[in-house]
Amino acid sequence: MLRRTALIATVAGGLNACTSTAKKKPTGGPVGRTERLTYGPDASQWADLRRPETVSRGAVVVIHGGFWKAEYDASLGEPLAEELTRGGWTTLNIEYRRVGNGGGFPETFDDVHAAIETLAATDVDTSTLVTLGHSAGGHLATWAAARGRFDPWPVRVPITHVVSQAGVVDLTTAHEEGQGGGAVQALMGSAPDHPDYELADPRRQVPLDIPAWFVHAADDDVVPISQSRDYVAAARAAGAEAELVEVEGGHFAVIEVASPAWRRIVDILDDVSPAAG
Repeated sequence: MLRRTALIATVAGGLNACTSTAKKKPTGGPVGRTERLTYGPDASQWADLRRPETVSRGAVVVIHGGFWKAEYDASLGEPLAEELTRGGWTTLNIEYRRVGNGGGFPETFDDVHAAIETLAATDVDTSTLVTLGHSAGGHLATWAAARGRFDPWPVRVPITHVVSQAGVVDLTTAHEEGQGGGAVQALMGSAPDHPDYELADPRRQVPLDIPAWFVHAADDDVVPISQSRDYVAAARAAGAEAELVEVEGGHFAVIEVASPAWRRIVDILDDVSPAAG
């Protein structure tokens, strides 16, 4: 499995060379109980459910990024899930099929939906259920909040809040700008004039019916902050509850658990939790 060093690699034909901040280990303390859930026969169809040692503050679905490519996997989400579970959250760190190992449209989307729906068969309280995703995971986290609008993805486990970390939330613009070296084309298998984009592109699904935060660094040279700025402007104009949270640290500070950018995300979750205050 890829380890955290993958975050500072250059993705061939895609990501610009970008160095993350030095890795810091999550703070000490118990991680809680971990259970692997499977939702299909493929080796990538699983999710790790972590439960805190204390009464849960709510549930967070962690969705990793990597421009939807197979070489990036759920190990990227492990430090985030562990840190949040230490902080009292129930977490579900999900894996899914990606481009290069059976993913793309609609398989990647089917898997994210199915992984979230595994919670229906557990005793996890999903009355507060946040999707938290980085980069391509931010796209999927935002998309998941609207998935129930479409026939392929009937929802038993609705999302209540979204936190996108430097998310690719406008597939059309990302395609036009060639972000990730053609990563959107590889994901969708089509250009933005194809009807599939109505099902897959969060920007076309504005407004969401739930609150959403878009945490993004102005100095991000992998996914430009205009992705979040423009989405939030459109969402607010449509009456949605959406907030842009600008941080520093490029593309990766938002998933470095020792960074100020991560602290901002924790603060958002603190306010979301029914145990806040």
